[in-house]
Amino acid sequence: MVTSAARRGFAALDRLNDRRLGSDGFAALIYHRVGQRSDSAVDLPLDTFRRQLDYLGEHTDVVSLDDALQRGDPSVDGRPTVVLTFDDGTSDWVDIVQPELVGRAMPATFYVATDFVDRQLRWPNDGQPITWAGLVELASNPGFQIGSHTHTHRVLALATGQVTTEELSRANALIGEHLGRPARHFAYPKAIAPSAAAEVVVRRTYGSGVLAGNRANTPATDRHRLGRHALTVGDDMDDFAAKIAGGRRLEGWARAHRDAWKAKRTT
Repeated sequence: MVTSAARRGFAALDRLNDRRLGSDGFAALIYHRVGQRSDSAVDLPLDTFRRQLDYLGEHTDVVSLDDALQRGDPSVDGRPTVVLTFDDGTSDWVDIVQPELVGRAMPATFYVATDFVDRQLRWPNDGQPITWAGLVELASNPGFQIGSHTHTHRVLALATGQVTTEELSRANALIGEHLGRPARHFAYPKAIAPSAAAEVVVRRTYGSGVLAGNRANTPATDRHRLGRHALTVGDDMDDFAAKIAGGRRLEGWARAHRDAWKAKRTT
């Protein structure tokens, strides 16, 4: 996790050279868990999540990933356009996240690593995996979409084309079997950029691919390298407001480079 001191420094530099999201682009947010059932930095307190959703409802247009990618015209009211995404696949998606989104009529894309669902494997920090029944429930909502996050949550920074094909094929087969429809969108595990060979496979398999980097997306953005803003327990409402407006890019740059370095040392 980027330290609080580093985050404050990046935020100050961002404010000096801040190019805000225009009305013809969108910011995508990365959530993981909600409910603070663990000490994970990505396990947000429910009250924090509610405040963020209420802020989004008041100040932004929350749209589905498909709608964001298909929009050719600027936002009609000039408000920032935001896409909500969730990575990994934990049980709070059903019993905590779902009712909060449904109550506000907000769409979202949920990227799931299928091995954790299929074998009910715990995530780090004792994360309870979502079940197939839970994913079926989410998928029954027309505002929710289930995307792929590989099968085993394997980082693809050094993956070969064959390994990537095996990961995606297994994930797609399970999603199709249990949900009755294929996954059309993909999130790179840990939001780390892929090897060239892995990227070829992702591009021919899915309609989009998302990373991180705290980068906003414009009509010119490569839809297989979409930027997202990661949210953690260390973000206050000023951080949140900056991120949905396309800010905090230096923090995202630092996190992306740190994660890529760690991946190459451990993969």
